[in-house]
Parts: sequence; C-alpha cells; structure tokens
Amino acid sequence: MKILFAHQNYPGQFLHIAPALAQRGHHVCALTHVDNKRPITIDNARYPFSGGNISTRNFGISAHFAERATRGMDAAKAALELKAAGFSPDVIFSHIGWGEGLFLKEVWPDAKKIVYAEFFYSPYGRDTNFDPEFQQTDMRSAAWIRARTGAMLLDLHEADHAVAPTRWQASTLPDYHQSRTRVIHEGVRTDLIKPDPNASFTIPEKNLTLRSGDEVLTYVGRNLEPYRGYHTLMRSLPKVLKERPNAHVVIVGGDSVSYGTRPPGDKSWKEIFLNEVSAQIDHSRVHFVGILDYARFVSVLQISRAHAYLTYPFVLSWSMIESMSAGALVIGSKTPPVEEVISHGQNGLLVDFFDVAGWSDAIIDALARPDHYRDMRAAARQTAFTRYDQKTVCVPLMTAFLEGVAHAPNEKPAPF
Repeated sequence: MKILFAHQNYPGQFLHIAPALAQRGHHVCALTHVDNKRPITIDNARYPFSGGNISTRNFGISAHFAERATRGMDAAKAALELKAAGFSPDVIFSHIGWGEGLFLKEVWPDAKKIVYAEFFYSPYGRDTNFDPEFQQTDMRSAAWIRARTGAMLLDLHEADHAVAPTRWQASTLPDYHQSRTRVIHEGVRTDLIKPDPNASFTIPEKNLTLRSGDEVLTYVGRNLEPYRGYHTLMRSLPKVLKERPNAHVVIVGGDSVSYGTRPPGDKSWKEIFLNEVSAQIDHSRVHFVGILDYARFVSVLQISRAHAYLTYPFVLSWSMIESMSAGALVIGSKTPPVEEVISHGQNGLLVDFFDVAGWSDAIIDALARPDHYRDMRAAARQTAFTRYDQKTVCVPLMTAFLEGVAHAPNEKPAPF
C-alpha cells in the first residue's frame, strides 16, 4: 500500500500510525508545509503557502475559506511534483482543519481519500457560546462560525471515509456523513506513561522538588485559556490552598491562545485570571512551569495526587487520557467529551464546568483522602490501557481500517 499523509504540522495526529505502517512494509509519504520544523523520518514533500495576505480586512467573512482553498491549491501543486516523480498513493489521509486535502483527488482521482475529522463547528450547542462570560451572540459571530465550515464540508464531500477520535467528536459532523465515519483514537503510550512511586519533578528556579505521594494538584493545557477552563481552575484555588496548607499546584501550559479569541488589552489569559486571585493565594505554592519536554511532562502526571481537566464541548485533549494512564485521579468537567471517558465515581470525578465551589471541594477532598480514591485511580489506568493504548488497541484498529480501505472496491457511497 502507498499512503500519503497531509498535515501542515506533520506528524500531528499521524504520529503513531505513519511509522507503524512503514514498519509493515507500506510506502508512506508526508505532505506538509515548508516551514514545518518537526523531525520527519519518512519520505516527504513540502509546499509553500501563498495566502499570507488573506485577512478579514480584504476577504471579509470568506477569509477562512479563502485561506483553506489557497493552502489546498499550494498542497496540490506539491502533489503534482510527487506524481511526476512516480508516487501514486492508494490512500490519501488528510486533516480536515487546514485545507491541504481539498484538491488532492484532482491529482490522484483513483486514490481513496480519508479525512481526519477532529471537530465540526457550529454557532450553537458546542464550544461557541458555551461560556456565558465570553459569549458572542450577534449575527455576524454566528455567520463567521458557519462560514468557517465551508472548507470542511467540501473536504468531507470529496472524502470516501472520515475518522474521528471520539464518539462525541464524530457526532458533531453533519448527520449524512456520520455513516462514513469511523471512531478511532490516536492512542497514548501507556507503556511509557504509567504510575511510578519514585517519580519526582524539580522546579529549579524555586529550588523545589515534588515527589509522588506529595500533595500535588496538576493542570495541563497547550495554552492557559478559557476553552480549557483555566479561569475556573484559578478561581477554585484560594479555597483549596487555604484548606490544604501543604498543597502545591503545578500548572503546565503556554501564555498564548490555541482556541477561541484573544483577551482584550495587552495581558494574556494567564495574567488576567492569575491577577484576579493574586491577593488570595500563596504564590510560593502555585507553579507555572510553561511548556515542558515530554519526559518532564510525564513526571508531572506521575506526581499528581489530583489532576484537574476542564474543557468546553470541544476536542478532547490527549493529556486527559495520559493523566489517567499515569494513574492520576482526574477531576473532569461535566462536558460531553469528558463524560465519554470518565464515569463519575468509577474512574474519576465529574464537576460542573462553572461550579467554582464544587471544584474547590472536589480538589480538597481528593488531596485530603488519597487512599479513598486508590481504586478510582487504578480504574482510570485500566480505562487508558484497555480503550486507548496506542500499541495494542489504537494503531492496530487504524492499520486494519486503512489496509481495508486500500483494498476495497472504489465505490464511494452517496452522502444522502
């Protein structure tokens, strides 16, 4: 089988499956942006992006589609060079988010096309306007959300199949595409991320080392922002730190914005919500450690007595399942992505996203009574292993799916 993975930040969600297919003897190739600095160990082609001048100022509400379509054409030009060099994939697997896959069927019309459908936006019932504190209910905001699904719909329409990582994320796709969507998670390395009673995490600038068994609350976000409930966490900390005088809080994440809107003014979301509670917390016990390398990230999860994970109804973070794999007690927001994985009182706890007092109380109890939650932590680890293990569950499922698609008759089912 020859398979092309298209992703501007390759490997992205293809981190595990691409090398696994290569090890099975398949010819695997990546199509990615020319400025991608991530190490790539397989054959790859690069495209430059020519749409740098596209903005809402000159394209209005169509800017999102224009940017994706331009990227798709740039990727298709690089694909033509691959074709001229003799590469002809049986399967094209592209992420739906950035447009690389939009015109690849025009280059290879006989290839099977699969889109990685991570999430489908809507002005209602999902991430947008979930949080009353940051609602944008005007017509233009709703129209903007609708407009940004245009490229996704075109990509879905041209695809033979879609893959989504969770059932809930698959449910966000239009109804008529769901029958062609397989739910297969990318998986986590449960062999590497596992409980370690000897784990430790050092914060050099504070001359502090925290160890497994210490009273540690952890939180992880790609960036510290409302989409991942950073504001709710910070508002819960004054009571937590007052009631648990030996507790430490380790907060992992950057100062930028991954999802949603930028904050007003010149301060980051991190600063805004830290400043809100600054006078009420002991700063010597709240540790912002930024973005960590993988080994230190795993250590944070292994020393965690309680791990807070909050999210809008949006893409589920790998870090939540990784924290379960490490044997942490996850206290999760009672939102659909989290409820698919965590059953309250069995393999974790669920708290209403906006219930600050409820978060404080749940965290305090988890820190105070670690033995009470021992079985729950073990069940969390078991959930991660049996449902999301990369080597034994997810990669075999994805491999079987892709090999089946490659050898299936070339008959795309009608969307209606």
